[in-house]
This record gives sequence, structure tokens and C-alpha cells, in this order.
Amino acid sequence: MPGHKSEAEKGAAEKQLRRDPYEVLGVNRNSTDQEIKSAYRKLALKYHPDKNANDAKAADMFKEVTFSYNILSDPDKRRQYDTAGFEGVESESQELELDLSSLGTVNTMFAAIFSKLGVPIKTTVSATVLEEALNGAVTIRPLPLGQPLCRKVEKQCAHFYSVTITEKEVQAGFVCRVYSADKSKFKLLYFDQEESGGLSLALQEDSSKTGKITCAGMYFLGFPVYRMDPAHSVAAVKDPDAAFFKKLDGFQPCEITELKAGTHYFAVYGDNFFKSVSYTIEVLSAEPFPEEKENLRSVEAQILSKRIELSKFETEYREVCYLPSISTCLYQKLPVLFISLELLTGSSTIHEMTSRYAQEMQAIDELLKQRNEIHASYTTAPHIKRSSSGRSKNKATFKESEDGQGRDKKPSRDRFEEKEMILMYCKLKHFIHWNFLSTGADLKPPKTGTGEDGLPVPVVIPSSSVYLLGL
Repeated sequence: MPGHKSEAEKGAAEKQLRRDPYEVLGVNRNSTDQEIKSAYRKLALKYHPDKNANDAKAADMFKEVTFSYNILSDPDKRRQYDTAGFEGVESESQELELDLSSLGTVNTMFAAIFSKLGVPIKTTVSATVLEEALNGAVTIRPLPLGQPLCRKVEKQCAHFYSVTITEKEVQAGFVCRVYSADKSKFKLLYFDQEESGGLSLALQEDSSKTGKITCAGMYFLGFPVYRMDPAHSVAAVKDPDAAFFKKLDGFQPCEITELKAGTHYFAVYGDNFFKSVSYTIEVLSAEPFPEEKENLRSVEAQILSKRIELSKFETEYREVCYLPSISTCLYQKLPVLFISLELLTGSSTIHEMTSRYAQEMQAIDELLKQRNEIHASYTTAPHIKRSSSGRSKNKATFKESEDGQGRDKKPSRDRFEEKEMILMYCKLKHFIHWNFLSTGADLKPPKTGTGEDGLPVPVVIPSSSVYLLGL
């Protein structure tokens, strides 16, 4: 109808009205990640809906600030934006972080349901908690080194701790770990102290499931250490292979690798949807763990190398195996043809690619498992203190995951064999489509008739080896 814009026109208009993310956050293009985070947090607190009820302008500003931060806080998205602007950033990969404390019961319930179904729900620390910390209105409890503390924190609330370390402990390294035996979700936070005495959020680690627990840790060991930030995107859901090839994309360096002597501030934030979080927190010197320290450095170096190898392998794999949609092959009601395997070039290459795919997946899982074991060894608990104390400890800690791997061993092998057959199936279809139909080659499939049931009657090309496919 005249006078009404289509959805496409509205979307284009909105894109034109978007401001430069750097301008929105008030930072320069060469700003560091820490400067971008600091600018975002100040603006998010200023325009947060909790502080600006019924203020539509503030709500729009909050969305714009969050949208801009989602681009600039992700190294890949930031690079894409710097290169090609908003067009370079995939719109389907834009994810907003939810402040669960600002959601009603119904919306929280829906978020919990989607999370249970496997939809990644990114959450942020409550603006109220951050504001109270910045204003110095939080209760801080001293936490001695080497003394684990078990507590329970309410959802969307935080417990704050102060830890004092000496120069000797700085040189040896320092670790803060939190784990939850009931697999609750939480965030481990590290705060800088402002000149005003308030606390501003500097680092954040989301809990992740490891064996029978959820855990998060910060490792200040004097050398670069890495954090695993799982990369979730709609693209990965649409393309199962993307989830594998992007598995190590979230393996990024931590912003802070060592602390100065003095008092430091940590917090545990309850990130469950409805229930409180039971957790154990402990801080300790890394001096008793020299072997674990070197093992962690070694394993993370191997993971970095594997990430580079995986990127190269993805290019090779997709050249050979990334073929037309299998749904097109299976469900289009088109003639059926028997064709000789000799017409297919590179069939052995497909087998090599799928075999390497399985090997790479196993190698990555093993490296990540070793890294988790090293992290878990940083504890005062005697039975898991040292990673070199024996294999029984590793078996006890990861029994559930190993049992699961054992049960899934055959199905996993069958899955890769099935994947190889599907790739072969699609490769044949792809070959015939381009060589017989697209290029007008001399070799063309003969016409087919229809049987009594109305379905195409297959035509057989004599050969010692034949495969069935849909054209």
C-alpha cells in the first residue's frame, strides 16, 4: 500500500541510522579491549532500564550501547567492522546479553526453557550489583589463601571477597578458583579499585561444565594464559561442521596475566535463572604447583597450534566435502540414475578428509581435557592436588565423561561412516549436475520413463561399481 514501507525498507532505514560503534561508546579506533569495556560499563549503568523506568530514549540508548559493545568486544566482529563497516558484520551473529534481574518471571521462564533446549543465552551481571560496587555499597569479606570457603549466593546477587598477596606470591603466581557441585551457573568476577574507593569490573569468567561440576578460574601466573569463550552463533547451528571448525575460536588470551602485591577484589555472581547457587571458592599461591604451571603453558601452546592447523584443514575439507544440501538430494522428486564410481574423482580424498576430521576432533577433545585436569589440580584438596599423583585421580575426576565416551564409541564411528557415505552421495550428484547439466558435456544421462507407481525408472550405466543417487 502507498505510504507504507516494507520490512526490507524499514531494515535498510535502520541500518542507515546506525551510528559508528566507536562513536557510541566514545572511544578511539585504536582503543584497547579494557578501554572499550570500561566505556561500555559506564554507559550501560547510565542508561540501564532499571535506572530509567518509562524512559524510551534511555532504553534506545541502552540497546545502541549494547549493540556497539557486542561488535567491538569480539575481535572477529571488530575486525570485520573496521574492514567493511556494518555490512562486514554478519547480522545473524549479533547476540545481545540479557540482564536476568531486569526480566519478569514469564520472560525468565522462557529464557530458561530455551537454554534447556540448547539455545545459547548470554547473560550479563546485574546493573544494580555493578552500581553498588562502584559506589562502595557492598560487603567485602576477607579470604585467606589456601582456605576453601563454601557458601550460597542468591540468583543475580554477588558475594565480594578481598585477597591480600605478597611480592613472593606475585612472583610464584596466584590462582582463584570457584566450583559448584550441583552444576549451578555463576560468574567469577575480578574488580579494580577506583580512586574513589569503589570497585569497577575488570575481568569476568563464566562457569562451564567440567565432568560432574561447573567451575571457573582466574590464573595469574606471570605468562599469557587463555580463556575459553565458547563461540555460539546461528551459523554454527545451520552448519554442523562450523561448530567443529570454530570450536577453538573462543580460545582467547586473558587481559590480565599477573597481579601486583597488595589487596585484590573478587566476587561470585549467581547466574541461575531461579535458584540460589551453592559454591566453593579458594585462592592459593601457585608455588606448590611448578609442574602444573609448565604443563598448562605447554598444553595451551598446543591448543594454539591446533587452532591454526584447524583453520588450514577447514579450507581443505570444504573444498572436498562441503557440497550441496543433502535435503536437496534426498527429498527432490527427480529421476534416479545408477552411475559408475569411476566417474567420481577424488573419492579416496573424501575418505581421507572424513578420517582426519574424526582424528582432529579426538585430538582437540583430548587437549581440552588435559587443560581442564591441570586447572582442577590447583586446589588444596589432597586427593586432587597434584596432576602427577597418579591416573586414579584423573579417572575419578573425569569418570563420567570417560564413561560417556566409551558408551558413544561405536555410535561415533558409525556417525563418521554415515557422514562419509552422505558426502559420497552428494559428490556424485554434484558431479553429474555440473558435468552433465551445467557444462553441456557430451556425456549426458539418458532419459528415463515412469513405472506403474508413477516414480522414475532408473537407468543403469554398466560398470563394475555403481552408486545410487537422485538427480
